[in-house]
Amino acid sequence: MKSLTRNKGHRTHSFFLSKKNIVLATGGLLVVSFGLRKILGYDPLNVALLLLSTLLAGYPIVRKAVGALRYGIVGIETLVTIAVLGALLIGEYWEGAVVTFLFVLGNYLESRTIEKTRSTIRALLDLAPKTARVLRDGVESCVKASEVVQNDLVVLKAGEKIPADGTVTEGSSFVNQATITGEPVAVSRKAGDLVFAGTILESGYLILKADRVSEDTTFARILHMVEEAQDKKARTQRVLEKFSRFYTPAILLLSLTLYLLGHDLVLALTLLVIACPGALVISAPISLVAGIGNGAKNGVLVKGGDVLEKLGRVRAFAFDKTGTLTKGSPQVVAIRGYALEAADLLRLAAVGESYSEHPLAKAILQYAAGENCKTQEKPEGSLFIAGQGIKFNLGEKTYLMGNRRLFAEHGVDLTICEDYLVAEEEKARTAVLVGDSQKLLGVLSISDVVRDEAKELIADLRNQGVRRLVMLTGDNARSAKAMSMELGLDGYYAELLPEHKVSFLREMQKKYGRTAMVGDGVNDTPALASADLGIAVGAAGSEIAMETADVVLVSSDLRKLSYAVGLSRATVRNMTQNIVFALLVAASLLAGVLGKVVNLSFGMLVHEISVLVVVLNAVRLLGWKKKTAFSRNLALNPEKIEKELSPERPMIVPPGPSGPIT
Repeated sequence: MKSLTRNKGHRTHSFFLSKKNIVLATGGLLVVSFGLRKILGYDPLNVALLLLSTLLAGYPIVRKAVGALRYGIVGIETLVTIAVLGALLIGEYWEGAVVTFLFVLGNYLESRTIEKTRSTIRALLDLAPKTARVLRDGVESCVKASEVVQNDLVVLKAGEKIPADGTVTEGSSFVNQATITGEPVAVSRKAGDLVFAGTILESGYLILKADRVSEDTTFARILHMVEEAQDKKARTQRVLEKFSRFYTPAILLLSLTLYLLGHDLVLALTLLVIACPGALVISAPISLVAGIGNGAKNGVLVKGGDVLEKLGRVRAFAFDKTGTLTKGSPQVVAIRGYALEAADLLRLAAVGESYSEHPLAKAILQYAAGENCKTQEKPEGSLFIAGQGIKFNLGEKTYLMGNRRLFAEHGVDLTICEDYLVAEEEKARTAVLVGDSQKLLGVLSISDVVRDEAKELIADLRNQGVRRLVMLTGDNARSAKAMSMELGLDGYYAELLPEHKVSFLREMQKKYGRTAMVGDGVNDTPALASADLGIAVGAAGSEIAMETADVVLVSSDLRKLSYAVGLSRATVRNMTQNIVFALLVAASLLAGVLGKVVNLSFGMLVHEISVLVVVLNAVRLLGWKKKTAFSRNLALNPEKIEKELSPERPMIVPPGPSGPIT
């Protein structure tokens, strides 16, 4: 991981000395020279010591300047090199030595401090497991973590790190998943549960089957994602870099003009030194790296500085329902038969959903298993109709399972159950209709539990000034309305297909400005990709969500979204503080030079201090925590909510050609 290790050891190529040793050597030479200067003045020995100090400290500066010039870049090192050479030419040996010393000292302190902004990411690297105990052909052996292959059985004991993503086959344990989710509380894991590489067993033992290994693990993808994020520049950063490309040559031209007009070489050289835009150039990237590091530590993966800068300026959020605002674990809560007994209806529904991966299908199959409603029958000719349901054959009959849209298209009359459907939908339940090609046989009511923290999140985002909070769902309008009122949302859009979600996001972007889509990445990938920002919730095990979304909340805790918004705003504030400070220092030094009250060495000292202050200010972001607690007692106005959710506000999209129900 190149970007994480380029400063390791703080080494340079100046006579094979590290930055630290250069600082110590040149600092010692300057102290000795200063003493000799008081005693002997500028005698040959003193001049030799100053030249040696300048050579030691100046070599890496000149080397970088030459390297930049090869690519047509006039950087800070070029300005310092010209200023130091000019000082030596006019006999200002002390000034030349002090300027180079202060530059390398500032560079060393800056690199040491910048390492702190990367410490969170480096800590993640250190948590990567090194070895693994695998069971192959009945023999247990210890191998490198990188040598674990898919389907290996991995044996784990308390205190050990998990080397691969996998499924527990035996044992039970409490696993600390802080490296993945940012949550310090250990979670219970037993046979059938999923565990992640890089997490730690706190107790018990586990045997797991490796599903994802090496670079394919969630932990490895997180590290790769964070590493890439460091190199993605924010708009402010790009503007500053573009400004510096024109600013540095302009300073060279201004210095030359001052010299030609006033023949004051010292003034021109001093201007070169103090006008270095060092603090300004790093003011944005150093804050962004610190903000990204903070997010990674707390289970919020932000894909680049541009995303982090945008997140705090989002004006509207659209939420998927199932798996995002709800826990994504729907359960069958009621069965009503019309032409079949409840047990027979459940058995038929279980047969029809045998091959489906939809969350509602899983709920039906799970409930049927719990009721001992087992059958060896399998459907034939199953046809999954996106946005409607499923059509299948059993025996000599054709059956339908799905929503109103499916039965309407097949001409099945639902009058007999209309009142019941309305009552169930008003309870925020999803009604799965079961029938044949002539009549309705029964209804299974399925309910998904709203996340405990969902209402708190909505209230907190509203307190943070977000203009619009809506829900996009494929569920029926009554269920959507009931949940919207419960959560205090501004509106809802129901019975949507995936392409409809994309259309409504575009409308929201036009009306409210920057809009973010929040989903679980299961069936809302198009919406995540089309929004200004796509935010995936609980995406630790979803490769598609982690690739598609701009922000990944690794755990399923929705409060992480509020944390991410707060972190973005804190980062932008920190970045603004750095930029304003850097500009003020540059303006003050420029005025001091033109007023001839700032000399060469003092100007360099102030410049390096300003760089260090900018870096230290950015480091504060590493310890940033959301200060305000969630608004648990927010008084919601029912009349206002009812007005917001009146029939004039929600938009019910007519049946579309395709797309799954959410």
